[in-house]
Amino acid sequence: MKKTDILIGFLIGLFGAFLGTYLSLSFFTEQGFVEGFRLMKQGGNIGKVITLGAIPNLIIFFFLLKKNKDLMARGIVLSMFILTIITLIL
Repeated sequence: MKKTDILIGFLIGLFGAFLGTYLSLSFFTEQGFVEGFRLMKQGGNIGKVITLGAIPNLIIFFFLLKKNKDLMARGIVLSMFILTIITLIL
């Protein structure tokens, strides 16, 4: 049960970051998601966009802690570590 809770939290974290990135690109660029992502990557701002996209994970993290879902909250933190590594590579 432990591993599945962490995996569920990890997937929720990735989905939350993707959704946040999609929304931030939709609000701050006139282009679509793919074109906006490409333009931000060319401009060297993709790390900032992914960071803005990770804000919903903060809300999800504290919600899970309040509901006593500590292992799922650990999955959120794990997904943030993975996203940090990906951001450093890009």
